Amino acid sequence: MNNDYQLLRHYDLDWIKVLAMFIVFLYHCSMFFNSFEWHIKNNIINHSYIEFFSLLVGNWIMPIFFVISGIATFHALKKRNTQSFIKERLLRLGIPLLLGVFLLSPPQVYIERIANYQFEGTYLQFYPHYFDGLYLEIGGTGNFAFFGHHLWYLLELLLFSIITLPFFLMIRKNIGKRVFGYSHYILMPIPLIAAALTTNTIVNLASWGIIFYLILYVYGYYFFAREGLREFVRKVGVLAGWLSVLSTAGYIFWVVYSGFPMNVSFNWVIFIIIRVILVWNVLFFILYLGDKYLNVTNGALKYTSAASMPFYVLHQPIIIIIGFFIYNLEWEVPVKAMFLVPTSFMIIMILYHFIIRRINFLRVLFGLKMIQKDKIYEKITSLKS
Repeated sequence: MNNDYQLLRHYDLDWIKVLAMFIVFLYHCSMFFNSFEWHIKNNIINHSYIEFFSLLVGNWIMPIFFVISGIATFHALKKRNTQSFIKERLLRLGIPLLLGVFLLSPPQVYIERIANYQFEGTYLQFYPHYFDGLYLEIGGTGNFAFFGHHLWYLLELLLFSIITLPFFLMIRKNIGKRVFGYSHYILMPIPLIAAALTTNTIVNLASWGIIFYLILYVYGYYFFAREGLREFVRKVGVLAGWLSVLSTAGYIFWVVYSGFPMNVSFNWVIFIIIRVILVWNVLFFILYLGDKYLNVTNGALKYTSAASMPFYVLHQPIIIIIGFFIYNLEWEVPVKAMFLVPTSFMIIMILYHFIIRRINFLRVLFGLKMIQKDKIYEKITSLKS
């Protein structure tokens, strides 16, 4: 979630980040209605169009962020030394993560416990119990969400940034001028498949697993930051689009008619390979569309790009809190969806626009840079004039 690559006028990556953030928001809204495990569920489950949307985007939405983060790290290290880079990561990732762990996660755990009849009492009565055991799974007995629930991305990215830094500094010379070709496109998914096949044995904070996301982050730095990538994306974009459609259709058909393979078997291996092919080609197709249609900047991009981190930090707690007030109401699913989505979105944006972005202390808490006093003065005087 770093805008350093704007220096090279790659505005399409910022647009992709902003649009992907909105899709994450819609995805978490869909989790309230579908049949997959989540913190709170609607009293009526939708197995059709909402579950279809969840399946459609669930595989590839987070890999996009790790690839873009790797690209952003490459450009950040071109203008920052080691000390300033680590400081920036601790401020921009670590502080919002702590905010999530100690202030935004407790209400989510409380609502989950209330909805699942695991606790009775007020939120103030529950908060001391938030530190009882580690929260490791939905419906478990531990409460302390050390990864900040939906903010696991910030934790993983912070860890990746630190552990890969020596390696990145060692290999950064001339990366941008290296060629990206068909051999990379064909062979690079193999380590991803290997990582995905070990998901059952490696501790993870998301469906793909830590190693899978680490590989994508390294790929973003070492391969996707290359100048030649864009030329290659233009060549392979249409092919990647068709492969995305075919692999997505195969994945959804498999899940609908056979379910998710639960045990290690030949079918499970094929299922994982289809999912990785899906993710890999969707990444290239999105980069292709971004390069073709989104490599422009305007005021909307500047505003939404700045808002993306606070939006990400706030979105799931807001969705869960609103969901808590409507989950047992006898409304039809479309009515609840039409209420949950715009209401959550408006509350998040009101909090950001009128409060968070205007107060330096809150800007720091939500991963934004402080507004300098001279800039504030310029804004005030411009308004007066």
